[in-house]
Amino acid sequence: MEAQNVEILTNQETIELLYRALQKGDTSTVAKVVASDVEWWFHGPHHCQHMMRLLTGEPPSQVSFRFEPSSVQVVVPGHDCVIAEGWEGSKVYWVHVWKLKDGVVTELREYFNTWLTVTDYSLGAIGWDMGRCTVWESVPRDVARGSLPSLLLAI
Repeated sequence: MEAQNVEILTNQETIELLYRALQKGDTSTVAKVVASDVEWWFHGPHHCQHMMRLLTGEPPSQVSFRFEPSSVQVVVPGHDCVIAEGWEGSKVYWVHVWKLKDGVVTELREYFNTWLTVTDYSLGAIGWDMGRCTVWESVPRDVARGSLPSLLLAI
């Protein structure tokens, strides 16, 4: 029996692979890294639910929005949470919070035109602010000289 060459990816590498696969329309790779029963939460205008349309198999050519993350990072070592954010021109800002289990995406929280602060209540006293520890914040940028709503996500 020949040994299989199986590459083990970090959670961050898995999410980076997912974005590349989505851009190419590689549904086989998407199906391998996203659970069929992925839990999805969305905050933003209804017409901006682009990622779910891609994850459910709508061809990239049918989705006019392209996700090109400006950053993809693990926010707390040891947690299965990866955050990606990006801009579409100067008017659209998005954040994806991915949770993975055994290298497979099990949850996606998607935010459009929303500033996000992510906290971890289990980290202890480092960086505490009223009992919480901020582990990630949206990167500020002038969005059409307007303001965006802010949300706090506890992990």
